[in-house]
Order: sequence, then structure tokens, then C-alpha cells
Amino acid sequence: MPSQRTLNRLFVLHSWAGIVTGLLLFIVCLSGSVVVFKNEIDLWANPSLAQLPRSESPASLDTVLAQLQARYPGAVVETIALPDAINPSYFAFVREPGAPANTRTKVALRSDTGAVAGPVDSQLGQYLRMLHVFLFFGPRWIVGFLGVAMLVLIGTGIVIHRKILAELFTQRWGRSLRVVMSDLHKCAGIWGLGFHILIAGTGAWMGLATLFEQSFKYVTTPASHTAAAAPAGQPKAPAAAMQSLDALHAAAVQAVPGFEVRYASLQRWGTAQARAAFTGNLQGHLLSTTRVEVNAATGALTRVHDPRTQGFWSQFNGLMEPLHFGDFGGLALKWLYFVLGMTPAFLSISGTLIWLDSRKQRRRVPAHGSLAA
Repeated sequence: MPSQRTLNRLFVLHSWAGIVTGLLLFIVCLSGSVVVFKNEIDLWANPSLAQLPRSESPASLDTVLAQLQARYPGAVVETIALPDAINPSYFAFVREPGAPANTRTKVALRSDTGAVAGPVDSQLGQYLRMLHVFLFFGPRWIVGFLGVAMLVLIGTGIVIHRKILAELFTQRWGRSLRVVMSDLHKCAGIWGLGFHILIAGTGAWMGLATLFEQSFKYVTTPASHTAAAAPAGQPKAPAAAMQSLDALHAAAVQAVPGFEVRYASLQRWGTAQARAAFTGNLQGHLLSTTRVEVNAATGALTRVHDPRTQGFWSQFNGLMEPLHFGDFGGLALKWLYFVLGMTPAFLSISGTLIWLDSRKQRRRVPAHGSLAA
């Protein structure tokens, strides 16, 4: 059992970790609990999308691409999202001529004919996801460090509240606001403990794993092996005939048994260096990092990433996103993630209020003492 001095230090660490990160944790946790309904929010924000027909036999990718090229001549089609259980339509991200480099137009297309329905007016669900993952414009490692801070808060909270089982049902409603809030803070933390560890751990991993991986490669790769920057003014790649996008899609699915493609990304389409990349999930698995890249001019597979064959760490990494966002178990699981996801947001607010009230009480004690003297 830790000494009282150790407990006091852990309490100070717990308090200050919560105060310093409280506002950002509240924003990230609140947006994260809502973003589990990202696709549903986008449909709600764009009622016309929900009215588009769902087809049991969606139009071919070649048809979709041809419709986009006819509707947006000269534009670059970067990504096509295939219909799924929630979205009845195709979606595409198009970079129009003259548009800023970071500006994309999201376009909806009918799944039955591939005809362009028009630009998507609202991307509220995507904005919420950007807020949760990147705080809009920040690097993802900031949110990763918030996950680490949340793990610190969980660990110190467990040690501080040693009578964890006794406090499961402790709620003194008739006491002061501070006592009531303190009891609610403990109960929310204890009842949601397993979920909080899951969310904090997966969030920290997704935010920091890439940073550590890149840092490790930078340190261990000799300078002579570092890729040199491409010289300016390189000639443009020559034009070339493209393979059928549907044929490339079929080749990708055949390369990975059980592959459920969600996105088709196109790069340098129409040139000899064109490439198509297909990403998605594995049928019957939580793993979400499957990716197949194909040379679009020749049809040759250039890279196949099946996490089932890549070893433990690849499979571990593939589990992080579905476990974090809860998008693998239908609507019931999303509601569970939403309710439990609100508890760390509440903990951020309640912990801050408790800390402020305790400081207020400490300031009162010397004042009363001086009057008594």
C-alpha cells in the first residue's frame, strides 16, 4: 500500500494533469463521442443524400469515373468511396482546375446509375472527425499525447481511490455541491474504467506510433540512404492508356481473400506512372488496414498489405482504429460508445470544478483564521 506522502504526490499529479489538459480533453472526448455517428451525421446534414436510391448491384467504377470526368472536365479525381451499409451512394473527392492545392470538392453519385447527384453541401461529420483527430489543424501527435495524459489520469485515479469497489455505488446527493460532484466524478471514472483505458490507449497509439516510427527511421537510416528531393522542372510523365478501374478492383480483391474495398484512390491517372490504391476492411475481421496498390497502366500489383500475414504488430495496429471508433458492431455499439464516450468529457468538467472549489476553500481557511485571531 502506498504511503500517504506518495498518495499526496499522486493526487497533485492527477490534479495538475487534469487541469492542464482538461479543456483539450473535453473537446476531444466530446467530439469523439459524437463522431461515432459520422456517416449518419453527414446524411442528416444532407437530406437529399438519404433520398438517393440504394442499389443491390451498384454501377461499375468505370462508369462512376466516366461520369465524374464528363461532369468535371480537367479535374483530378483523387478518391472514390464505394457504397456501404450506411451510405447508399458513391462519393468522390475531386480537385478542380484552379482550386487551391488543399481544396477538394466532395461529390455524391447515384449508386444505381453512377450519375452525378451534385456536390455535398455539408460535411459536418467530417469536420467533427477533423476536430477529434487533429483538433482541426494540429498534428495528430497532440491528440496522441492527450491519450497519454488520460492514461496518467486513469492510473493515478485508480491508486488514489483505493476503495474502488466500495465507491461503485457511493453517491451522497444531500451534501454540498463539491461532495456531490466528487462522488459523480468517482462513479463515472470507475464505471467507465475499462472503456476509458481502451479509448486512451488506442488514441495514444494512433497519435504517437507514426511519430515514433518516423523518428526511429530517421535515427537509424544513414544519411547516404536518405531519399533526395526531386529536382525542379522534371518532365511530366507521358500519357498512357489506363486499365479498367473495375479490373484493377477485381485484381485487388482477388489478391486478398475477404477484402472489402471501401476506397479507391487514383494518382497520376492517365499517365505511365498512374497508380490505383484500394483500401478497406477484411470480412469477418476487425483489422482495418488492408491496402492493395496496382500499376494502373499495366495492371501489375505493386504492393499488397494483408495485416493477417504481416505479423503481430501489423495486426495490433490494424485493430486500433475500429476499437477506438466503434464502427464494427452496428448502431447499438455506436450508441454504447456515445454514452460511454461522454463520461471522460464529464470527468474533465467535474474534475476542473472540484479543483476550483478546493482552491476556493483553501483560500477561505486562512481568511477565517485571521479573523478568529
